[in-house]
Amino acid sequence: MQPMNAQMGGYDRAITVFSPDGRLYQVEYAREAVKRGTTAVGIKCKDGLVLIVDKRVSSRLLEQSSIEKIFKIDEHIAVASSGLVGDARALVDRARVESQINRVSYNEAIDIETLSKKLCDHMQTLTQYGGARPYGTALLIAGVSDDQTRLFETDPSGTLLEYKATAIGTGRPAVMKVFEEDYKEDMKVSEAIPMGLKALHAATEGKFDVNTVEMGVIVLKNARFEKMSPEEVKDYVEKFEAEYSSENTEGKEE
Repeated sequence: MQPMNAQMGGYDRAITVFSPDGRLYQVEYAREAVKRGTTAVGIKCKDGLVLIVDKRVSSRLLEQSSIEKIFKIDEHIAVASSGLVGDARALVDRARVESQINRVSYNEAIDIETLSKKLCDHMQTLTQYGGARPYGTALLIAGVSDDQTRLFETDPSGTLLEYKATAIGTGRPAVMKVFEEDYKEDMKVSEAIPMGLKALHAATEGKFDVNTVEMGVIVLKNARFEKMSPEEVKDYVEKFEAEYSSENTEGKEE
């Protein structure tokens, strides 16, 4: 009789083999890669949508502009990633191609839900056939369709879920706790950004600054995504830190 760890090895290594308790270990390992990734936050608002990402700059020698975690897919769609950056770039390239194919074929912008499902269908196929591994990345897909903001979350299994506000990456539990307490459906972008920074601050245990935060906004009125400049990010982060420190000071005095 084979030892237990030898028996488990088959389920552990083969993407196409279920374990006796109905698990696909390679997909679960891919999810662990996402959990180790930097935190990305998405928030739907009354007048738009906000994406905020912790870039986790690990060395002062690193050119911060080379770390990209928020990607523009089309005029009205953007993606924030967590997990393996190379895998995320491959999915982003695929999303951009799908978006352009739709414009050429139908002379209109692709619907965000249609694009999200196409990406998830592709991710799901890599959990079903041997000789390939699942993508070790999760995406927040944000955009505007039919004058409505939409926010979708994908994971390595190809699951697609729509949220009002969500997060992926290592700080997800801390972010979701803040969102459960503070999120309101009638929030404006100007209110959502400070809440997103508060959530990211909680997720990183206060270890973020201007150089580690990347932000992008989709404005519902013109259905366009714009990534914020470092100067704009700096203004928001410094304003948040000033308010946060004053609140803490008041709390200690009380």
